[in-house]
Amino acid sequence: MPSCPHERSLDLASTTTGTAPALTPEQRQSVRRTLRSPRHLKTEVLAGLVVALALIPEAIAFSIIAGVDPRVGLFASFTMAVTTAVLGGRPAMISAATGAVALVIAPLMASHGIEYFIAAVILAGVLQVVLALIGAARLMRFIPRSVMVGFVNALAVLIFTSQVPELIGVPWAVYPLTLLGLAIVFLFPRVSRAVPAPLVAIVVITALVVTFGTEVPTVGDKGELPDALPSLFFPDVPLNLETLEIVAPYALTMALVGLLESLMTAKLVDDITDTRSNKTRESWAQGVANVVSGLFGGMGGCAMIGQTMINVKASGARTRISTFLAGVFLLILVVTLGQVVAVIPMAALVAIMIFVSWATFDWHSVRPATLARMPVPETLVMLSTVVVTVWTHNLALGVIIGVLVAMVAFARRVAHFVTVDRELEQRDGRETAVYTVHGELFFASSNDLYTMFDYAGDPQHVVIDLSDSHLWDASTVAALDSVTDKYAHYGKDVEVAGLNQASRRMRVRLGGMLSGGH
Repeated sequence: MPSCPHERSLDLASTTTGTAPALTPEQRQSVRRTLRSPRHLKTEVLAGLVVALALIPEAIAFSIIAGVDPRVGLFASFTMAVTTAVLGGRPAMISAATGAVALVIAPLMASHGIEYFIAAVILAGVLQVVLALIGAARLMRFIPRSVMVGFVNALAVLIFTSQVPELIGVPWAVYPLTLLGLAIVFLFPRVSRAVPAPLVAIVVITALVVTFGTEVPTVGDKGELPDALPSLFFPDVPLNLETLEIVAPYALTMALVGLLESLMTAKLVDDITDTRSNKTRESWAQGVANVVSGLFGGMGGCAMIGQTMINVKASGARTRISTFLAGVFLLILVVTLGQVVAVIPMAALVAIMIFVSWATFDWHSVRPATLARMPVPETLVMLSTVVVTVWTHNLALGVIIGVLVAMVAFARRVAHFVTVDRELEQRDGRETAVYTVHGELFFASSNDLYTMFDYAGDPQHVVIDLSDSHLWDASTVAALDSVTDKYAHYGKDVEVAGLNQASRRMRVRLGGMLSGGH
């Protein structure tokens, strides 16, 4: 995640605007404007082609992880991309078969076979639609920036490490070809932005390998490509409670992982493009896409950060056109041009993905100057997200742990914000201890409230002034009850003053009901 949104948007805009009048980020997302602009349309078309080429080996690899035929992953990538391009709430984001979903659902395939596997995919889509309708997307607002930075950095690390096996135990020619690919994707944009650098790298390296007959791993080595279009497929499973008990746990996990990864990716693209997306629409669109994928025999999926970065950052795409064409091109390439696609060297795609990894990583977040200024808890949240994600290869788990660490750090920090001042005054001719409470009172900050009063040493009359505070939850009401009960034990009068209207209503409703008689 680049450090300066303004510089980022200018840099990305320059990949597509050239000498044309500048469009705002929102205008650049318009399909109608793009169709009227040959230059912008060319960018979208070429971006879709590059993404399709990059999707093919990824989809095959994820199919292998899930234990299904490569066709299942390829057809899922086609249906997911096309469906979310039309229905999704985040233009230019790429959804397809993913490793996270494959890992979640692979055990079901191994234990019950393809019919139950597809049933789980369809059910996961239905669950995602339900979660979208009940407002699950709004939970994104509770994800701190430090978790987002950790998510992005972890993705960059995973993208890079996923390419390492392609560079181990391979012919020596793979290494110079990969270096050539890296040189092209990094340097070609300085020469021309008319054609996406990743596409240039694929064409040049493929031409060299074919011309000189060099023996290197190719896309075709990853698995057999389909030779027919996908057809409707409805799983032949009993429609009863027993089937639901089998598939529901996998479907629910897939739904949650897919939604979380998709919404986090959408948020990242929002930041890169300086635009806003409709997270609720994206959520139910992901669900519909998974249902469609399952009905065509696909393995389902979610947003793909690597391919999205190729589309948005490396190729400069901004509209639904690129996403739609990525799916269409993928199907055309694997069904009608499978023999041509099969000869593309993996070295070219490895170079592109390494570039994506480098471009995705938030280098600003790990600079010594940044770390020196950043509060330690924020750095710990970012590191915990990265470590858990990389260790488990589970983006959703990494984000969840990061949020939990952020919550603990926040609770510890705010627990010390509440202060209590004590003064002795003469009120109505009698000595009175006046306690003034400052700060917001909730479960974390109110736990120590009980210890801040001198029960035995105070005079007969005590006033607790809450004018500068607020009662937020039942824990605070219970803590206040404990204070008044303790004073009553010493036979002293307590007056709670200064409650605002909301706090007073909460105390009237819950006061005296939470102590359980202790």
